[in-house]
This record gives sequence, C-alpha cells and structure tokens, in this order.
Amino acid sequence: MAHNPHAPQGPEGNPDPAGSTQMFRAFVDDGEPERRQAPQQSGPKAGLIVGVVAVVVILAVVAWLAFG
Repeated sequence: MAHNPHAPQGPEGNPDPAGSTQMFRAFVDDGEPERRQAPQQSGPKAGLIVGVVAVVVILAVVAWLAFG
C-alpha cells in the first residue's frame, strides 16, 4: 500500500489538523448562547458626525473673523 501523507493518521502519526479545527469550532459554537443582534440605529453615530461638522464650521467662522 502506498504512503499517503494527506490521509488521516492514527494515534501513532500526526494529528489531523482539520479534525482539530472542527472540534474547536464545535466548542466555540456550543460555548456561547445564540444572540440576536438588535437592528443598529444611526442616532448616536449620526449625532457625533453632525457635532464634529458643527465644530469645524464654528472654528472656520472664528478663524475667518479673527484673520479677516
């Protein structure tokens, strides 16, 4: 029988990395309960953007008045 290095090995050979990955994924998936993400609202993020734009505009007006 030919030697196949890609075939799964027993305890005497190298462990199968795909099997380890599958076991890890099963552990991670079973470890945490299912969470449903709430729909994201753009309120706080949109408010932050508007605030930053307002500060830039105010600073531009103050600079224009000071140097104009």
